[in-house]
Amino acid sequence: MCADSTADPPGAQLLLDGVLPEFGYSRLESVAIAAPPPVTYEAARSLDLLTVHSPLLNAAMWARGLPDRLRGRAEPTPPTLRVADLFDTPGEPWGDQPWVALGENPGRELVFGAVGRPWQASIEWRRVGSQEFTRFDEPDWAKMAAALVVHPYGTHRSLLTYEARTACTDPVSDTRFGRYWALVSPGVGVVLRGTLHAVRTAAEQLARPGVMAST
Repeated sequence: MCADSTADPPGAQLLLDGVLPEFGYSRLESVAIAAPPPVTYEAARSLDLLTVHSPLLNAAMWARGLPDRLRGRAEPTPPTLRVADLFDTPGEPWGDQPWVALGENPGRELVFGAVGRPWQASIEWRRVGSQEFTRFDEPDWAKMAAALVVHPYGTHRSLLTYEARTACTDPVSDTRFGRYWALVSPGVGVVLRGTLHAVRTAAEQLARPGVMAST
């Protein structure tokens, strides 16, 4: 019996472990996908987050932006929010969005993050570069990192995980974020699952016989 050469050895560190090894809050969702890991990874990397829709997801995103809309401060929606854009054009991230690429293990992991104060009615963001993210410790902020990771699952399938972690930079911000997290954690789960299912749909379509050969 041959081991899968794409699988990492037991205990191998994830990029996310290096970027945000200590955290107080997390959410992890996963989905099995009927497509091999390279196809699943390409589907995850190519995903346009603006195409992820479901009634619950749309409601969660609408509610999140409501305070800014009521104040007349709603940010214009960029034409696309492709995951790949963060990594391929790091100098031109998603418009004025605060997310930055934090690491990529090609074929396996995509890690990105942002620093902000999400507990405020109108979320305040702090632009922090990828090289500064891990060591950033200025008080009264939350560091948020997310990772899409592709795992081999059997011989022809994949397991895709989407994990979101948050570490606060001082006890006061931790208390504030804790109250916020108690309210939004279920909605975060909806967003993560909606993203995973969008990737699954794209990957399984790509994996259909004849599709890869024609692309």
